[in-house]
Amino acid sequence: MANKGFLKLKNREFRWGERTYVMGIINLSPNSFSGDGLASVEAAIAQAQRMAEEGADILDIGGESTRPGAEPISIDEELKRVIPVIERLANRINLPLSVDSYKYEVASRALEAGVDILNDQWGLKKDPRLASLAAGKNVPLILMSNQRDIGGFDAVQKRDTALYTDPIAIILQSLKWSLETARNAGVPEENLIIDPGIGFGKHWRHDLEIIRRLDELQVLGKPILLGPSRKSFIKMVLDLPADDRVEGTAAAVAIGIAKGADIVRVHDVKQMVRICRMSDAIIRPAFK
Repeated sequence: MANKGFLKLKNREFRWGERTYVMGIINLSPNSFSGDGLASVEAAIAQAQRMAEEGADILDIGGESTRPGAEPISIDEELKRVIPVIERLANRINLPLSVDSYKYEVASRALEAGVDILNDQWGLKKDPRLASLAAGKNVPLILMSNQRDIGGFDAVQKRDTALYTDPIAIILQSLKWSLETARNAGVPEENLIIDPGIGFGKHWRHDLEIIRRLDELQVLGKPILLGPSRKSFIKMVLDLPADDRVEGTAAAVAIGIAKGADIVRVHDVKQMVRICRMSDAIIRPAFK
């Protein structure tokens, strides 16, 4: 496994490869696919405190639904949802905070409010200025491979059968573009993190294949974030509603760790911290 170095955030060291880090999801959208949207600042603070107690390493705060077909919300509405929560958490919880947004204005305000990481679900395709923002503030930037801009993998099939039959090739192509865009804007190598984007324009069978072949992304030499939590591919396999997919998520997380995931983004922090710790004990040579 390639040496991916380490990252320092809020007096914490993230040493990639030594153990798996858990990112807890703080969802402030009422239209969440997973049914976990929070309606108030106080509810978000309470959930964040619980996740911190349960062992989360990072908290990821988002205000816009990623449900397929969900309408984008305005910048003002997204700011109204996320900034009060970030301001409160930045002074109350000693964990790095991430903002899940592809909008420059939201990301900029979130950094002013106290976030430590930018999480761009569009991998700079919607607004490349996020790279300059991350470079200027010297903060980590998570780059996700999102196929919704091309109409999903089915649209790729019509123009490039070779890529369609190899979903990892599509993801690698997408992430290479995102990484190069970030580098050209001056983002340091140690601040770049990649995410294959489970869901987000992929067929559910491709999601299974992505997890099975996650180790092929190691060629990029970057920490890998995996976000399988409660996703629809679990529904297709187990036929369960979003709030009853913890075992399916656990299986995906454990196999993802075996294939090289460095961070897992999850709703059920308590259970996934245990899954990560057990998986690390089996897999990670530096586990203590």
